[in-house]
Amino acid sequence: MEKQIEHFLDEEENQYSLRPQELSEFIGQEKNKEKLRIHIEAAGQRNQALEHVLLVGPPGLGKTTLAKIISNEMSSGFKSAVGPSMIKIELATILTNLAEGDVFFIDEIHRMQPQIQETLYPAMEDYKLDLPVGQGPSADIIPVPLSRFTLIGATTREGLLAAPFRDRFGIRIHLDYYTVEELKIAILQNSEKMNVEVEDNAQFEIGLRSRGTMRIAKNLLFNVRDYASVKYDGVVTKDIALEALNFFQIDELGLDEQDRDYLRALIDKFDGRAGLKSLAVAISEDERTVEEVYEPYLIKIGFISFTPTGRVATDRAYNHLGYKNQTLLEL
Repeated sequence: MEKQIEHFLDEEENQYSLRPQELSEFIGQEKNKEKLRIHIEAAGQRNQALEHVLLVGPPGLGKTTLAKIISNEMSSGFKSAVGPSMIKIELATILTNLAEGDVFFIDEIHRMQPQIQETLYPAMEDYKLDLPVGQGPSADIIPVPLSRFTLIGATTREGLLAAPFRDRFGIRIHLDYYTVEELKIAILQNSEKMNVEVEDNAQFEIGLRSRGTMRIAKNLLFNVRDYASVKYDGVVTKDIALEALNFFQIDELGLDEQDRDYLRALIDKFDGRAGLKSLAVAISEDERTVEEVYEPYLIKIGFISFTPTGRVATDRAYNHLGYKNQTLLEL
């Protein structure tokens, strides 16, 4: 579930057209790219399917894009599914229709039902699918041979995968947040593809507020572009970028109004300390969204910490919102 700053403009098709298609076009994640490049080249030399790949990292860092790039680099077919909605019949249909070397991508793989994960064990290890024939104790299991394929799973929470399932992924890629300089490169390249002039200082301001996340950088670029085209002549200067970002309520750390609502609820309603369930109710969000969307970045910038008694707002959070220092309040 995406947040407010991603709701101003729905441009999925435009975003897809901006996605890199090859590893050489993918910005940042240099060690991960080199690791993938070696595995892909080695698999090509052996004329075999790539080992199964697990992509781990917060939302918006490029897991889906990397999965498609792997497919492109291997010159293979690409099938995709979403973990929570996967059912056995759908899984069996996809697996039995995969060709040799095809990539099967499962997003949010950690939310796949345990019994579906278990169905994948023989498929990943022995390239066979055990299909039950009949019902009850007399049911037989018929192994159906599968083409050698590559399963790519994307997850924001690796720890929720069962250990036997996780261990069947031969390649694990942990994606990290991007630097402002890396985001600037992406903003420049995307603005050129969009035929929008964005000055260097404006690129920096957008990148600075992108929370280290490529998807957010693209969405902010779309928003700033629209603002500049309506309010001005379309050229994005630093002043125009700042004006647009303020209009969309994105502050200098990349926090939006929903982030600030989270922090205000934690501080005002719970005196700076609360459990996940209470916080989720207070801001009218589900617990998974709070854990996977709000909190990773707030932890990264040191605004909250986890303790045995719940989430705790730090002095940095108090200061950012203009509250008196937390330590002084406790004296």
